[in-house]
Amino acid sequence: QVQLVESGGGLVQAGDSLRLSCAASGRTFSYMGWFRQAPGKEREFVAAISSSGAYTYYADSVKGRFTISRDNAENTLYLQMSSLKSEDTAVYFCAASILGGLRAGARVETNYSYWGQGTQVTVSS
Repeated sequence: QVQLVESGGGLVQAGDSLRLSCAASGRTFSYMGWFRQAPGKEREFVAAISSSGAYTYYADSVKGRFTISRDNAENTLYLQMSSLKSEDTAVYFCAASILGGLRAGARVETNYSYWGQGTQVTVSS
């Protein structure tokens, strides 16, 4: 059974850092990514990474502040978030794809078959 379990969310102040983790089990994946959904808004792409880690993609809103990485030995995905802003407040979802060669298609949520339950990140200003 495939499972994605996020952890690491919480309440922080603007300017702080936070690291999210996503423990995957049940199979290995090609691309993995993070998406987020703020209250009253649609879910949006945050960052994605290829299976080897050679390719990474970021939303413009987080580029330079967030870093996505993965540990394939541990089957775990990470999102290091720094210089957090109030507009980063959202539920963050881990997603995993079995499709290879996505490249820029890694930004598209319909390319992901598996999703975690989400972890809340709240940034107070």
